[in-house]
Amino acid sequence: MQDKVLIVTGALGALGKVVAETALGRGARVAGIDHASSKGPASADRIEIGSVDLSDAAQAKTAVETAAKHFGRLDALINIAGGFAFETVGDGDMKTWQRMHALNVLTALNASRAALPHLAASKAGRIVNIGAMGALHAGSGMGPYAASKAGVHRLTEALASEWKGKVTVNAVLPSIIDTNANRSDMPKADFSKWVTPQELAEVILFLASDAASGVTGALVPVGGRM
Repeated sequence: MQDKVLIVTGALGALGKVVAETALGRGARVAGIDHASSKGPASADRIEIGSVDLSDAAQAKTAVETAAKHFGRLDALINIAGGFAFETVGDGDMKTWQRMHALNVLTALNASRAALPHLAASKAGRIVNIGAMGALHAGSGMGPYAASKAGVHRLTEALASEWKGKVTVNAVLPSIIDTNANRSDMPKADFSKWVTPQELAEVILFLASDAASGVTGALVPVGGRM
C-alpha cells in the first residue's frame, strides 16, 4: 500500500474506518467519502469528503474529482458505502427495494464510473466492491438487500470484463460483519462465527494491492455461513 492513493466510500462507517486506518498505517494516502458530514482536516495523506450522496451521479463525480485533484491521481477505489434492510417480499414496501438499489448498486456504479478514467491512468488501477454472501442464496426477509447485492456482483463482473487489462475489478462477499450495530440487532447470536472488520480489511487491501494484479472479476466470500 505504500504511496498508493485510495478512495474509500462509506469511510466513516464501521468497516470503512478500519479499511481507511489500515491503509494509512501501511503508507497509503486515503480519500474518505461518506454521506455523513465530516470536519476532518485535509492533510498530505488524508482527505475526508462528507455530505455526499453517492447515489447521485453528479455528487459522486464531484467527490471523486475532489479526491483526484487533492492527491494528483487515483490508484484504487474501495466501494464500501451501502445499506441493509430486512423485509419480506409480500409484506414489504416498494420504497425499500428502491432504497436498497440506490444505496448498494447506484453508489458503487456512480463512484466507479467517475473513478475509472483516473484508475485507467494508474499502472495498477483497482476497484474493490462489497457484495454479500447473503446474496448467493436469499433467505426470508433478505429479498431487497440480497437483490441489490446480487446487482453489485453482476456489476463487478461486467466492469471486470469491460476494463480487463486496464483496471482490475473484484468484490468481497462478507458473511455477517462483527459490528456494534449487528451485535445490538442480534444479541443472542454467536459473534465468534462472524467476520471482523479487520479480517475484511485484509482481503480488501490485498485485492487493491500490486500483489493482486492477476485477479479480476472474482467474487470472494469472507467469513462463515449466515
